[in-house]
Amino acid sequence: MVIRWSAVKASEAIDNIEQQVTLAEPFLDEAKRLASEAKRIPNLAGYMEDRFNSIIFQIEKLDNVKGRIVSARKAIPDGAIEEERENTKHGITQPLI
Repeated sequence: MVIRWSAVKASEAIDNIEQQVTLAEPFLDEAKRLASEAKRIPNLAGYMEDRFNSIIFQIEKLDNVKGRIVSARKAIPDGAIEEERENTKHGITQPLI
């Protein structure tokens, strides 16, 4: 299998992205909790509740990022990372075009 981009670098980038998403997750969960709590403000105007619902919805959409990370990882051809590491170990590097 010949690829012209670095599967190792792509895999490392995916790992870094996943790490940042994992770090952000507790903060996003807290923001969602706070938005839900804000909806319980007594006599809150309906249009403000809509805004808080929108915030919650947008935060929940970010949960899809995890699925996109899995998808990106699966898009790396099977064996490409191992092959690239083996080739690099022997002093053969692939062009980064």
